[in-house]
Amino acid sequence: MEANKIAMLRSTTVGLLIVLAAASFGQLAKPIQFKEEVFDFGNVVEEDGPVSHEFTFTNLGSKPLQILAVQPSCGCTTPGWSKEPILPGKTGIIKAQYDPKGRPGYFNKSLTVTTDANGQPIVLQIKGTVTSKNGYSTVEFQAVNGNLRLRSLSFNLNKVFIKDEFIVRDYEFYNAGTKPVTYAGKSEAPEHIRVTVEPSVIEPGKKGTIKLSYNAKLKALYGFQSDHVIIHTDDELQPVKGFNVYATLEDYFPELTPEELAKAPQLKFSSLTLEYGSMKQNQAATREVSFTNTGKSTLEIRSIQGNCTCIHTEVNKAKVKPGESAAIKISFNPQDRKGTQTKSVTVYSNDPMAPVQRITLTGVVD
Repeated sequence: MEANKIAMLRSTTVGLLIVLAAASFGQLAKPIQFKEEVFDFGNVVEEDGPVSHEFTFTNLGSKPLQILAVQPSCGCTTPGWSKEPILPGKTGIIKAQYDPKGRPGYFNKSLTVTTDANGQPIVLQIKGTVTSKNGYSTVEFQAVNGNLRLRSLSFNLNKVFIKDEFIVRDYEFYNAGTKPVTYAGKSEAPEHIRVTVEPSVIEPGKKGTIKLSYNAKLKALYGFQSDHVIIHTDDELQPVKGFNVYATLEDYFPELTPEELAKAPQLKFSSLTLEYGSMKQNQAATREVSFTNTGKSTLEIRSIQGNCTCIHTEVNKAKVKPGESAAIKISFNPQDRKGTQTKSVTVYSNDPMAPVQRITLTGVVD
């Protein structure tokens, strides 16, 4: 009995070794071998155009090998390959071409190779980083103003608090021309905006910065605001450069203690949505939304803004004592609009916990 067990164990062990040897042989007997399966282009200069690399492979099998297809992972990669059958022991190529135009930064793309040797595809990879001759991508700086390239032809400061101070934002650009561009030291802007350019002389291919200083308290308005500034240069293509400046202005509230918060005003609306239902074109409809000061000091409604000229608002009381209520009438004129309409009204108050609240308006214009 013991001898039978030993014989069975030996048989099982021999069988396992045969299976492992067969698997190992199968791996060694790979019918196609590439010199490399990953190629790194390194830095690719966008202005120099497409780059290419040839992956070389050898047919390790005992019969001719045919490349059936090479499928790239994106349209930016153009493959080519040896079309004729590759005899045993001979070599063939698969060519990968990458077009960097409009594709700044790092890339990692693949080509899936299918042959008639077996059903297992082979994946090749190309990678690299797209740069430009001057270090700045034409895609990153795609806005053109004369010989200068910027990220945008307008400057968005986003949220700016209403404080008695100038905040500063920097906007980069580079000189894409062949001659220096000099800032004349002259700019035109409203009182609450200051503009300067550094350095005053920007050499070809070099970067400069437009510095905008903005004082929201001098602007003395709330919500989304738009201004225009002009910069004078000696740029031969466009010496006078105009830019729009956007900012969203809100009150600044310092951090309050729990005791101060307990004494603060609180704005509480009866609803933050208004339904206008079915509406006629060019016929205004008016709805009313009430609000209450649930805090412990006087509530001030500082500004009410609709997000289009089709909205008119009127508050019956701008200062509301603790426990008192008031209302805002909101008229919506669809003008020449048709179909479902969604608009909004933003209310700015001295509630330190929720100084900006938005009411959504919906209706259907017949």
